[in-house]
Amino acid sequence: MDPASGLDGAVFVGITDGRISTLSEAPLQGAEIVDVSGLVVAPGFIDLHVHGQHTPGYDHMARDGVTAALDLEAGVLGTGAFLADREGEARIHYGASAGHIGSRVKVKHGISPGHAPTANVSGGLRARFLRFVQRWFRPTAWMYEPADAEERAEIVEILAAELDQGAIGIGMGLAYTPGADAEEVRAVFALAAERDVPIFVHIGNQESMGDIEPLEDVLGHAAATGAALHVVHVNSSSLSAIATYLDRIDRARASGLNVTTEAYPYTAASTFIESVLFDEGFQERRGIDYGDLQWQATGERLTQESFERYRKEGGTVIIHMMEPEWIETAMAHPQVMIASDGMPMVAGAHPRGAGTHARVLALYTRENGTMTLMQALSKLSWQPAQRLEAFVPDMANKGRIRIGADADLTIFDPATVQDNATFDDSLRYSTGIPHVLVEGTFVVRDGELVEGAAPGRPLRAGP
Repeated sequence: MDPASGLDGAVFVGITDGRISTLSEAPLQGAEIVDVSGLVVAPGFIDLHVHGQHTPGYDHMARDGVTAALDLEAGVLGTGAFLADREGEARIHYGASAGHIGSRVKVKHGISPGHAPTANVSGGLRARFLRFVQRWFRPTAWMYEPADAEERAEIVEILAAELDQGAIGIGMGLAYTPGADAEEVRAVFALAAERDVPIFVHIGNQESMGDIEPLEDVLGHAAATGAALHVVHVNSSSLSAIATYLDRIDRARASGLNVTTEAYPYTAASTFIESVLFDEGFQERRGIDYGDLQWQATGERLTQESFERYRKEGGTVIIHMMEPEWIETAMAHPQVMIASDGMPMVAGAHPRGAGTHARVLALYTRENGTMTLMQALSKLSWQPAQRLEAFVPDMANKGRIRIGADADLTIFDPATVQDNATFDDSLRYSTGIPHVLVEGTFVVRDGELVEGAAPGRPLRAGP
Protein backbone atom coordinates (compact mmCIF):
# COMPACT_ATOMS: atom_id res chain seq x y z
CA MET A 1 0.00 0.00 0.00
CA ASP A 2 1.56 3.26 -1.18
CA PRO A 3 -0.32 6.45 -0.28
CA ALA A 4 1.80 8.52 -2.68
CA SER A 5 0.67 6.64 -5.79
CA GLY A 6 -2.47 4.95 -4.51
CA LEU A 7 -1.00 1.51 -5.19
CA ASP A 8 -3.01 -1.05 -3.25
CA GLY A 9 -2.42 -4.55 -4.51
CA ALA A 10 -0.40 -7.73 -4.41
CA VAL A 11 3.05 -7.14 -5.93
CA PHE A 12 6.53 -8.50 -5.42
CA VAL A 13 8.97 -5.94 -4.07
CA GLY A 14 12.61 -6.27 -5.08
CA ILE A 15 15.30 -4.58 -2.98
CA THR A 16 18.86 -3.98 -4.17
CA ASP A 17 21.53 -2.01 -2.30
CA GLY A 18 19.04 -0.50 0.13
CA ARG A 19 16.57 0.74 -2.48
CA ILE A 20 13.42 -0.58 -4.10
CA SER A 21 14.62 -1.84 -7.48
CA THR A 22 11.57 -3.70 -8.76
CA LEU A 23 7.80 -3.79 -8.35
CA SER A 24 6.44 -6.79 -10.21
CA GLU A 25 3.23 -8.76 -10.51
CA ALA A 26 5.36 -11.76 -11.45
CA PRO A 27 7.45 -13.62 -8.85
CA LEU A 28 11.04 -12.46 -8.37
CA GLN A 29 14.20 -14.35 -7.56
CA GLY A 30 16.79 -12.95 -5.17
CA ALA A 31 19.51 -13.76 -2.68
CA GLU A 32 16.84 -13.84 -0.01
CA ILE A 33 13.07 -14.20 -0.31
CA VAL A 34 10.70 -13.21 2.51
CA ASP A 35 7.07 -14.31 2.33
CA VAL A 36 4.78 -11.58 3.69
CA SER A 37 1.53 -12.94 2.28
CA GLY A 38 -1.51 -11.53 4.07
CA LEU A 39 0.42 -8.57 5.49
CA VAL A 40 0.59 -4.94 4.43
CA VAL A 41 3.89 -3.66 3.06
CA ALA A 42 3.89 0.08 3.70
CA PRO A 43 6.40 2.93 3.60
CA GLY A 44 8.28 3.20 6.89
CA PHE A 45 6.66 5.57 9.34
CA ILE A 46 8.29 8.99 9.76
CA ASP A 47 7.88 10.65 13.16
CA LEU A 48 8.60 14.38 13.19
CA HIS A 49 8.49 14.77 16.96
CA VAL A 50 10.51 12.37 19.11
CA HIS A 51 12.42 13.42 22.23
CA GLY A 52 13.58 9.88 23.04
CA GLN A 53 16.71 10.08 20.90
CA HIS A 54 18.54 7.14 22.47
CA THR A 55 18.78 3.37 22.09
CA PRO A 56 15.61 2.48 24.08
CA GLY A 57 13.71 5.15 22.17
CA TYR A 58 14.86 3.87 18.78
CA ASP A 59 14.08 0.29 19.79
CA HIS A 60 10.52 1.16 20.80
CA MET A 61 10.05 3.27 17.70
CA ALA A 62 11.24 0.45 15.44
CA ARG A 63 8.85 -2.02 17.08
CA ASP A 64 6.12 0.59 16.42
CA GLY A 65 6.93 0.68 12.70
CA VAL A 66 9.02 3.87 12.68
CA THR A 67 12.02 4.11 10.35
CA ALA A 68 12.88 7.79 10.98
CA ALA A 69 12.56 9.61 14.32
CA LEU A 70 13.24 13.35 14.36
CA ASP A 71 13.26 15.85 17.24
CA LEU A 72 11.94 18.92 15.46
CA GLU A 73 10.07 20.66 18.31
CA ALA A 74 12.72 21.15 21.01
CA GLY A 75 15.65 20.47 18.74
CA VAL A 76 19.23 20.52 19.98
CA LEU A 77 22.18 22.80 20.47
CA GLY A 78 25.26 21.17 18.95
CA THR A 79 23.68 19.59 15.89
CA GLY A 80 26.98 18.31 14.51
CA ALA A 81 27.80 16.44 17.72
CA PHE A 82 24.24 15.12 18.03
CA LEU A 83 24.38 13.61 14.55
CA ALA A 84 27.93 12.29 14.89
CA ASP A 85 27.30 10.67 18.29
CA ARG A 86 24.62 8.41 16.83
CA GLU A 87 26.25 7.54 13.51
CA GLY A 88 26.75 3.80 13.17
CA GLU A 89 24.84 3.20 16.41
CA ALA A 90 21.19 3.97 15.56
CA ARG A 91 18.63 1.36 14.57
CA ILE A 92 16.58 3.94 12.62
CA HIS A 93 17.19 7.30 10.93
CA TYR A 94 17.43 10.37 13.16
CA GLY A 95 17.80 14.15 13.05
CA ALA A 96 16.90 17.34 14.89
CA SER A 97 16.09 21.00 14.47
CA ALA A 98 18.10 23.94 15.81
CA GLY A 99 16.72 24.56 19.31
CA HIS A 100 15.57 28.09 20.12
CA ILE A 101 15.27 27.13 23.78
CA GLY A 102 18.88 25.96 23.79
CA SER A 103 20.02 29.20 22.18
CA ARG A 104 18.22 31.20 24.88
CA VAL A 105 19.82 29.15 27.63
CA LYS A 106 23.24 29.78 26.12
CA VAL A 107 22.68 33.52 25.68
CA LYS A 108 21.01 34.15 29.03
CA HIS A 109 23.16 31.89 31.22
CA GLY A 110 26.39 31.34 29.32
CA ILE A 111 25.97 27.57 29.28
CA SER A 112 25.26 25.21 26.44
CA PRO A 113 22.61 22.59 27.25
CA GLY A 114 23.96 20.45 24.43
CA HIS A 115 21.77 17.44 23.69
CA ALA A 116 20.30 14.52 25.59
CA PRO A 117 22.25 11.31 26.36
CA THR A 118 23.44 9.53 23.23
CA ALA A 119 22.23 6.41 21.50
CA ASN A 120 24.55 4.20 23.55
CA VAL A 121 22.76 4.89 26.82
CA SER A 122 21.52 1.78 28.61
CA GLY A 123 21.55 1.80 32.40
CA GLY A 124 20.98 4.95 34.45
CA LEU A 125 19.05 6.73 31.69
CA ARG A 126 16.55 8.40 34.03
CA ALA A 127 19.28 9.94 36.21
CA ARG A 128 21.33 11.09 33.23
CA PHE A 129 18.35 12.60 31.46
CA LEU A 130 17.22 14.43 34.59
CA ARG A 131 20.69 15.90 35.05
CA PHE A 132 20.61 17.09 31.46
CA VAL A 133 17.19 18.70 31.83
CA GLN A 134 17.91 20.28 35.21
CA ARG A 135 21.01 21.89 33.78
CA TRP A 136 18.79 24.18 31.76
CA PHE A 137 15.62 24.24 33.87
CA ARG A 138 17.23 25.40 37.11
CA PRO A 139 18.17 28.87 35.82
CA THR A 140 15.04 30.79 34.83
CA ALA A 141 16.09 33.93 32.94
CA TRP A 142 15.82 32.07 29.61
CA MET A 143 12.16 31.43 30.36
CA TYR A 144 10.99 34.80 31.61
CA GLU A 145 13.39 37.56 30.55
CA PRO A 146 13.09 39.40 27.22
CA ALA A 147 16.17 39.54 25.00
CA ASP A 148 17.65 42.93 24.17
CA ALA A 149 18.85 43.78 20.66
CA GLU A 150 22.32 42.35 21.23
CA GLU A 151 20.93 39.12 22.70
CA ARG A 152 18.43 38.74 19.85
CA ALA A 153 21.25 39.01 17.36
CA GLU A 154 23.23 36.40 19.27
CA ILE A 155 20.27 34.01 19.38
CA VAL A 156 19.85 34.30 15.63
CA GLU A 157 23.58 33.79 15.10
CA ILE A 158 23.56 30.62 17.20
CA LEU A 159 20.58 29.20 15.31
CA ALA A 160 22.21 30.03 11.97
CA ALA A 161 25.31 28.11 13.04
CA GLU A 162 23.15 25.10 13.90
CA LEU A 163 21.57 25.24 10.46
CA ASP A 164 25.07 25.20 8.97
CA GLN A 165 25.62 21.89 10.79
CA GLY A 166 22.57 20.29 9.17
CA ALA A 167 19.77 21.08 11.61
CA ILE A 168 16.36 20.42 10.06
CA GLY A 169 14.84 23.86 10.47
CA ILE A 170 14.30 25.63 13.78
CA GLY A 171 12.36 24.35 16.79
CA MET A 172 10.63 26.85 19.07
CA GLY A 173 8.92 26.07 22.39
CA LEU A 174 7.07 29.36 22.86
CA ALA A 175 4.94 27.90 25.64
CA TYR A 176 8.15 27.53 27.66
CA THR A 177 9.60 30.96 26.84
CA PRO A 178 7.08 33.71 27.66
CA GLY A 179 10.04 36.11 27.84
CA ALA A 180 10.53 35.81 24.06
CA ASP A 181 8.70 38.89 22.81
CA ALA A 182 7.23 39.47 19.36
CA GLU A 183 10.41 41.10 18.09
CA GLU A 184 12.52 38.08 19.03
CA VAL A 185 10.05 35.60 17.59
CA ARG A 186 9.83 37.62 14.37
CA ALA A 187 13.64 37.61 14.08
CA VAL A 188 13.75 33.81 14.36
CA PHE A 189 10.96 33.41 11.79
CA ALA A 190 12.85 35.77 9.50
CA LEU A 191 15.96 33.59 9.79
CA ALA A 192 13.92 30.51 8.85
CA ALA A 193 12.54 32.34 5.82
CA GLU A 194 15.98 33.62 4.80
CA ARG A 195 17.51 30.15 5.03
CA ASP A 196 14.45 28.49 3.44
CA VAL A 197 13.91 26.06 6.30
CA PRO A 198 10.73 25.24 8.25
CA ILE A 199 10.02 26.37 11.78
CA PHE A 200 8.42 23.88 14.20
CA VAL A 201 6.52 25.66 16.96
CA HIS A 202 4.99 24.67 20.26
CA ILE A 203 2.74 27.71 20.33
CA GLY A 204 2.33 29.88 23.42
CA ASN A 205 0.00 29.03 26.26
CA GLN A 206 -3.71 29.76 26.12
CA GLU A 207 -4.84 32.40 28.60
CA SER A 208 -8.03 30.38 28.99
CA MET A 209 -9.69 27.35 27.42
CA GLY A 210 -10.67 28.15 23.84
CA ASP A 211 -8.14 30.96 23.39
CA ILE A 212 -6.88 31.03 19.78
CA GLU A 213 -4.47 33.95 20.10
CA PRO A 214 -1.35 31.74 20.44
CA LEU A 215 -2.09 30.28 17.00
CA GLU A 216 -2.89 33.69 15.51
CA ASP A 217 0.47 34.97 16.75
CA VAL A 218 2.55 32.39 14.89
CA LEU A 219 0.39 32.57 11.77
CA GLY A 220 1.01 36.31 11.79
CA HIS A 221 4.77 35.82 11.98
CA ALA A 222 4.64 33.25 9.16
CA ALA A 223 2.61 35.60 6.98
CA ALA A 224 4.91 38.54 7.66
CA THR A 225 8.16 36.67 6.96
CA GLY A 226 7.17 33.95 4.51
CA ALA A 227 8.53 31.22 6.77
CA ALA A 228 7.22 27.67 6.44
CA LEU A 229 5.41 26.85 9.70
CA HIS A 230 4.61 23.53 11.37
CA VAL A 231 2.42 23.64 14.50
CA VAL A 232 3.35 20.75 16.76
CA HIS A 233 0.81 18.65 18.72
CA VAL A 234 -2.23 20.73 17.82
CA ASN A 235 -4.31 18.49 20.09
CA SER A 236 -2.60 19.45 23.36
CA SER A 237 -2.13 23.08 22.33
CA SER A 238 -5.76 23.71 21.41
CA LEU A 239 -7.56 21.48 23.93
CA SER A 240 -11.33 22.13 23.66
CA ALA A 241 -10.79 24.52 20.73
CA ILE A 242 -9.38 21.80 18.45
CA ALA A 243 -12.01 22.27 15.74
CA THR A 244 -11.47 26.04 15.75
CA TYR A 245 -7.70 25.63 15.51
CA LEU A 246 -7.93 23.19 12.62
CA ASP A 247 -10.37 25.43 10.76
CA ARG A 248 -8.02 28.39 11.22
CA ILE A 249 -5.08 26.37 9.86
CA ASP A 250 -7.21 25.30 6.89
CA ARG A 251 -8.04 28.92 6.14
CA ALA A 252 -4.38 29.91 6.48
CA ARG A 253 -3.41 27.22 3.98
CA ALA A 254 -6.15 28.34 1.60
CA SER A 255 -4.75 31.87 1.76
CA GLY A 256 -1.35 30.62 0.65
CA LEU A 257 0.53 30.17 3.93
CA ASN A 258 2.89 27.20 4.08
CA VAL A 259 1.54 25.76 7.33
CA THR A 260 1.02 22.18 8.53
CA THR A 261 0.27 20.46 11.80
CA GLU A 262 0.37 17.15 13.69
CA ALA A 263 -1.27 15.34 16.61
CA TYR A 264 -0.74 12.29 18.79
CA PRO A 265 -3.52 9.78 19.60
CA TYR A 266 -3.69 10.07 23.39
CA THR A 267 -5.73 12.13 25.85
CA ALA A 268 -2.74 12.98 28.06
CA ALA A 269 0.29 15.18 27.56
CA SER A 270 3.68 15.05 29.29
CA THR A 271 6.30 17.61 30.21
CA PHE A 272 8.49 18.91 33.03
CA ILE A 273 6.76 19.96 36.23
CA GLU A 274 9.22 22.82 36.82
CA SER A 275 8.32 24.45 33.51
CA VAL A 276 6.34 27.65 32.90
CA LEU A 277 3.33 25.52 32.00
CA PHE A 278 2.70 24.97 35.72
CA ASP A 279 3.04 28.55 36.90
CA GLU A 280 0.26 29.87 39.09
CA GLY A 281 -3.17 29.57 37.49
CA PHE A 282 -2.40 26.49 35.42
CA GLN A 283 -5.60 24.81 36.59
CA GLU A 284 -7.82 27.50 35.09
CA ARG A 285 -5.76 27.79 31.90
CA ARG A 286 -5.89 24.07 31.19
CA GLY A 287 -9.12 23.03 32.87
CA ILE A 288 -7.43 20.55 35.21
CA ASP A 289 -6.61 20.05 38.88
CA TYR A 290 -3.79 18.40 40.82
CA GLY A 291 -5.38 14.97 40.56
CA ASP A 292 -5.12 15.11 36.76
CA LEU A 293 -1.32 15.08 37.07
CA GLN A 294 0.53 11.77 37.22
CA TRP A 295 4.12 11.66 38.48
CA GLN A 296 6.17 9.68 35.97
CA ALA A 297 8.63 8.20 38.46
CA THR A 298 5.98 6.56 40.67
CA GLY A 299 2.71 6.64 38.71
CA GLU A 300 0.95 8.44 41.58
CA ARG A 301 -1.70 11.09 41.02
CA LEU A 302 -0.71 14.37 42.65
CA THR A 303 -2.17 16.48 45.43
CA GLN A 304 -1.38 20.11 46.14
CA GLU A 305 1.25 19.00 48.65
CA SER A 306 2.99 16.52 46.32
CA PHE A 307 2.74 18.94 43.40
CA GLU A 308 4.56 21.65 45.32
CA ARG A 309 7.17 19.18 46.54
CA TYR A 310 7.87 17.69 43.12
CA ARG A 311 7.90 21.10 41.47
CA LYS A 312 10.86 22.02 43.67
CA GLU A 313 12.51 18.68 42.92
CA GLY A 314 11.89 18.73 39.16
CA GLY A 315 10.96 15.89 36.85
CA THR A 316 8.43 14.63 34.36
CA VAL A 317 4.67 14.65 34.83
CA ILE A 318 1.86 13.19 32.71
CA ILE A 319 -1.09 15.56 32.26
CA HIS A 320 -4.53 13.99 31.78
CA MET A 321 -6.24 16.98 30.19
CA MET A 322 -7.90 16.04 26.89
CA GLU A 323 -11.21 14.45 25.97
CA PRO A 324 -11.46 11.51 23.54
CA GLU A 325 -13.65 13.48 21.14
CA TRP A 326 -10.98 16.17 20.80
CA ILE A 327 -8.46 13.55 19.73
CA GLU A 328 -11.00 12.01 17.37
CA THR A 329 -11.43 15.41 15.71
CA ALA A 330 -7.68 15.72 15.18
CA MET A 331 -7.29 12.17 13.90
CA ALA A 332 -10.13 12.59 11.41
CA HIS A 333 -8.75 15.75 9.80
CA PRO A 334 -7.10 14.83 6.48
CA GLN A 335 -4.19 17.29 6.85
CA VAL A 336 -3.19 16.34 10.42
CA MET A 337 -0.06 14.20 10.44
CA ILE A 338 0.75 11.72 13.18
CA ALA A 339 3.71 12.53 15.44
CA SER A 340 4.27 10.95 18.83
CA ASP A 341 5.99 13.63 20.94
CA GLY A 342 7.67 10.54 22.37
CA MET A 343 9.49 11.11 25.65
CA PRO A 344 12.72 9.32 26.69
CA MET A 345 11.78 5.69 27.29
CA VAL A 346 12.15 5.10 31.00
CA ALA A 347 9.71 3.25 33.25
CA GLY A 348 6.57 5.31 33.76
CA ALA A 349 7.05 7.47 30.65
CA HIS A 350 4.07 8.46 28.55
CA PRO A 351 3.13 5.44 26.36
CA ARG A 352 3.10 7.58 23.21
CA GLY A 353 6.84 6.89 22.81
CA ALA A 354 6.10 3.19 22.37
CA GLY A 355 2.64 2.90 20.86
CA THR A 356 1.57 5.94 18.83
CA HIS A 357 1.72 4.44 15.36
CA ALA A 358 0.22 1.06 16.17
CA ARG A 359 -2.51 2.86 18.14
CA VAL A 360 -3.50 4.84 15.06
CA LEU A 361 -3.74 1.64 13.02
CA ALA A 362 -5.58 -0.29 15.73
CA LEU A 363 -7.91 2.22 17.40
CA TYR A 364 -8.52 4.92 14.83
CA THR A 365 -8.41 2.75 11.71
CA ARG A 366 -9.48 -0.80 12.49
CA GLU A 367 -11.77 -0.22 15.49
CA ASN A 368 -13.23 3.28 15.20
CA GLY A 369 -13.04 3.69 11.44
CA THR A 370 -11.98 7.30 11.91
CA MET A 371 -9.80 6.99 8.81
CA THR A 372 -9.20 4.42 6.11
CA LEU A 373 -6.04 2.37 6.19
CA MET A 374 -4.63 4.29 3.22
CA GLN A 375 -5.40 7.60 4.93
CA ALA A 376 -3.63 6.38 8.06
CA LEU A 377 -0.54 5.37 6.09
CA SER A 378 -0.49 8.78 4.44
CA LYS A 379 -0.51 10.52 7.83
CA LEU A 380 2.18 8.16 9.15
CA SER A 381 4.60 8.23 6.22
CA TRP A 382 3.92 10.15 3.02
CA GLN A 383 2.68 13.44 4.51
CA PRO A 384 5.65 13.80 6.90
CA ALA A 385 8.01 13.07 4.00
CA GLN A 386 6.23 15.66 1.88
CA ARG A 387 6.53 18.22 4.66
CA LEU A 388 10.29 17.88 4.73
CA GLU A 389 11.34 16.99 1.20
CA ALA A 390 11.80 20.61 0.08
CA PHE A 391 14.34 21.07 2.88
CA VAL A 392 15.76 17.57 3.49
CA PRO A 393 16.88 15.95 0.21
CA ASP A 394 16.70 12.41 1.62
CA MET A 395 12.96 12.76 2.19
CA ALA A 396 12.23 12.76 -1.53
CA ASN A 397 13.03 9.02 -1.46
CA LYS A 398 11.17 8.17 1.75
CA GLY A 399 7.49 7.71 2.59
CA ARG A 400 6.87 5.99 -0.75
CA ILE A 401 6.94 2.57 -2.37
CA ARG A 402 8.26 3.14 -5.87
CA ILE A 403 11.26 2.10 -7.89
CA GLY A 404 14.27 4.07 -6.72
CA ALA A 405 12.84 4.89 -3.28
CA ASP A 406 14.75 3.96 -0.14
CA ALA A 407 13.71 0.54 1.15
CA ASP A 408 12.41 1.90 4.47
CA LEU A 409 9.47 -0.46 4.91
CA THR A 410 7.01 -1.34 7.65
CA ILE A 411 5.23 -4.67 7.30
CA PHE A 412 2.23 -5.25 9.54
CA ASP A 413 -0.95 -7.25 9.98
CA PRO A 414 -3.92 -4.85 9.87
CA ALA A 415 -6.07 -7.38 11.73
CA THR A 416 -3.75 -7.72 14.73
CA VAL A 417 -1.50 -4.63 14.90
CA GLN A 418 -1.84 -3.26 18.42
CA ASP A 419 -0.28 -0.75 20.80
CA ASN A 420 0.36 -2.37 24.18
CA ALA A 421 2.03 0.39 26.19
CA THR A 422 -0.20 1.95 28.84
CA PHE A 423 0.11 4.70 31.43
CA ASP A 424 0.74 1.97 34.01
CA ASP A 425 3.10 -0.11 31.87
CA SER A 426 4.69 2.20 29.31
CA LEU A 427 7.57 0.07 28.04
CA ARG A 428 5.56 -2.64 26.31
CA TYR A 429 6.34 -2.99 22.61
CA SER A 430 3.65 -2.80 19.95
CA THR A 431 2.73 -6.08 18.26
CA GLY A 432 1.41 -7.10 14.86
CA ILE A 433 4.39 -5.47 13.09
CA PRO A 434 6.58 -8.49 12.27
CA HIS A 435 9.10 -6.79 9.98
CA VAL A 436 10.67 -3.34 9.70
CA LEU A 437 13.45 -2.55 7.23
CA VAL A 438 15.67 0.52 7.16
CA GLU A 439 17.28 0.98 3.75
CA GLY A 440 16.89 -2.71 3.05
CA THR A 441 18.24 -3.94 6.38
CA PHE A 442 15.94 -5.72 8.81
CA VAL A 443 15.84 -3.94 12.15
CA VAL A 444 12.78 -5.91 13.26
CA ARG A 445 12.30 -9.44 11.94
CA ASP A 446 9.62 -11.94 12.87
CA GLY A 447 8.44 -9.58 15.59
CA GLU A 448 11.82 -9.24 17.31
CA LEU A 449 14.53 -6.59 17.27
CA VAL A 450 17.51 -7.69 15.19
CA GLU A 451 20.53 -7.68 17.47
CA GLY A 452 23.25 -5.30 16.34
CA ALA A 453 21.27 -3.86 13.43
CA ALA A 454 22.13 -0.15 13.16
CA PRO A 455 21.54 1.04 9.58
CA GLY A 456 20.02 4.36 10.69
CA ARG A 457 21.56 7.45 9.12
CA PRO A 458 21.59 11.11 10.13
CA LEU A 459 19.04 13.17 8.21
CA ARG A 460 20.12 16.74 7.50
CA ALA A 461 18.69 19.79 5.86
CA GLY A 462 20.64 21.03 2.89
CA PRO A 463 20.68 21.77 -0.81
